[in-house]
Amino acid sequence: MTTQYDAIVLGAGAAGLMCAAVAGQRGRRVLLIDHADEAGKKIVISGGGRCNFTNVRAGHDRYFSSNPHFAKSALSRYMAQDFIAMIDRYGIAWHEKTLGQLFCDGSSRQVVAMLLEECAKGAVELALGSGVQSVEHGDGLFRVACRDRLVSAPALVIATGGPSIPKMGATGFAYDLARRFGLKVVEPRPALVPLTLGGDETLFRSLTGVACDVIAGAGGTTFREAALFTHKGLSGPAILQVSSYWRHGEPVSINFLPSGEPGWLVEQKRSRPRGTVRSVLGAMLPDRLSAVLSERIGLDGELANLPDRKLSETERQLSNWRFIPNGTEGFAKAEVTGGGISTDGLSSQTMEARRVPGLYAIGEAVDVTGWLGGYNFQWAWASGWAAGQAL
Repeated sequence: MTTQYDAIVLGAGAAGLMCAAVAGQRGRRVLLIDHADEAGKKIVISGGGRCNFTNVRAGHDRYFSSNPHFAKSALSRYMAQDFIAMIDRYGIAWHEKTLGQLFCDGSSRQVVAMLLEECAKGAVELALGSGVQSVEHGDGLFRVACRDRLVSAPALVIATGGPSIPKMGATGFAYDLARRFGLKVVEPRPALVPLTLGGDETLFRSLTGVACDVIAGAGGTTFREAALFTHKGLSGPAILQVSSYWRHGEPVSINFLPSGEPGWLVEQKRSRPRGTVRSVLGAMLPDRLSAVLSERIGLDGELANLPDRKLSETERQLSNWRFIPNGTEGFAKAEVTGGGISTDGLSSQTMEARRVPGLYAIGEAVDVTGWLGGYNFQWAWASGWAAGQAL
């Protein structure tokens, strides 16, 4: 026997929970299905367990997509302030950490509990621990077989995310399903992910654990935040940010002294003539890093004995140090997935597939990816809200 609903939402993550809650509270009979036995598992681990639930600077220019304008509609109609208002209604204490990033004071489980309560207010039915076995479509209905039941609805929402963090059960299910319905998929790739170094640059692996403030750049985009050296290469917020813009074979540039004014090293020669490049860098950077950089630069002796031209060249090198990563740490370490279901086939207002009435795609499953710092959660809330309003 088949049970009928108004809408079936596949995926009880951030976007799916929001979509189901909004549609349910609009009077729709909604079934929310997830193969995991717990809703919002990625929400729970996010932000070190405190959930960086949004960013007050979340405009469409903080997202990348094959269509950079696609996210405008949803983000402008459900903004960070709207989600903050919900957080406040539930009495969840929060704080701004840095760069507009908002975190719970307590546990990220508070956010999951809030979303589940919102679903309960809309009488949303949850089917957790229910892997989808098949999806069929005909006569205006989507028919889904999961576990030991058959369900159907005139609307189906793909909210199963991308393959980042596979240890939590993440897969490419959303893309397989989208392709079945004729939707294009932009090649998925790891985003917000550490970069790996090889060849001559393995020397920098000796700096494991060293971090410093830098300006990192790739693909014409730069970020000023911390970079961290790891046993495999480069990580830290600045590197995770530029990883989303980096392409294999291209360089990543790092300005190790972002506060340095032009001519600063020549000025050091005037004020500290007996100093060395190593000692000057040692006063500005972590000691292990200054040692490796000095070795690579190869300027020995006191500054007084070094020509200004050489010192100016060193300045330029330190402000535009170029690494050629040999890859990334992959989906296992990626915070999110770049690429996904192409926006070409979706309505930016409703997230509905243009050629398949009743089929929707939201959240990380779609080719819209935000910067590090709460932006991807805001896309989940906004795209989920847009679809929920349309169901």
